[in-house]
Amino acid sequence: MWLKYTTMKKILGMGNALVDIMIPLESDNILELLGLPKGSMQLMNGEQSNAVLSALKDYKKSQSSGGSAANTIHGLAKLGAKTGYIGVVGEDELGGFFVRDLIQAGVDPHMIHSQQGTGRAVALVTPDSERTFATFLGAAIELSAEHLVPDTGQLGSGIFNGYSYFHIEGYLVQNHALIRQAVALAKENGLIVSLDLASYNVVESNLDFLQSIVKEYVDILFANEEEARAFTGQEPENAINIISDMVDVAIVKTGSKGSLIKTNREYLEIGIIPVQPIDTTGAGDLYASGFLYGHALGLPLKRCGELGAMLAGNVIEHIGSKMPEIKWESIRREIGLR
Repeated sequence: MWLKYTTMKKILGMGNALVDIMIPLESDNILELLGLPKGSMQLMNGEQSNAVLSALKDYKKSQSSGGSAANTIHGLAKLGAKTGYIGVVGEDELGGFFVRDLIQAGVDPHMIHSQQGTGRAVALVTPDSERTFATFLGAAIELSAEHLVPDTGQLGSGIFNGYSYFHIEGYLVQNHALIRQAVALAKENGLIVSLDLASYNVVESNLDFLQSIVKEYVDILFANEEEARAFTGQEPENAINIISDMVDVAIVKTGSKGSLIKTNREYLEIGIIPVQPIDTTGAGDLYASGFLYGHALGLPLKRCGELGAMLAGNVIEHIGSKMPEIKWESIRREIGLR
């Protein structure tokens, strides 16, 4: 059991506001037929996304609000953290569903509304619990640097007031102007900047920009094995050293082996909790929830990593990136919150 600390800093997230459509697959064959590299995130236009859904029309589906940063912020809110989220949704049924889900979790939504349809991520889950995303960004892609500019944007730079952490997802780095503006304003306002690299193919296609932003602005960086390899060209044990030279806290998640955490003073290997995995969707996002929750309370890094492992382990026992309330109640009791 973890002690309940008294001071919780507020955490703001920003990402692609998407609705996840989860589809379990019986084998990897359908990925090959659809031309989707296993474990990747492939961007699609609306027509391509509709074609994927049409090809899978007879498969069982489930729906939840998603997007990497939104999942992390949602998890933090379920732990009781004060949180906010920046994103763009359409004025449609999916957009309403997304915003309601944030509010119900206790997240303060700082949303922009668009005439374009709400984005969706079709998550194809293979029998080994790996997930492959076919993503239509839709309205989410309209989030821009101008939204954060005082007097001209719909949000303005004052959006950072009252927050101590700013967590962003790597999927956004394809919009270089937005990311640079956001992290610069966050640092001007004294926030700790946290970045989740999110997908190896996004890292590969934006490597120079990402490395520049990380060195200049990022304090906490999350990566899985493939993302760390794409970012550094090294395996996890060496990648963690390279990343820790760029940021205050480097985290490399190593799947079933756990995770590595490194600062200029500590090196930690964090194990996993015993679970029966069904779907790895959201595991990395919920790891970030647990870690950031502990970090915002000033817990030791080992505790932060253990909290991350706990949330990641629990979420992979369910389909999709969300857990039922009864599971959250159990988690909160275990860490001494209720």
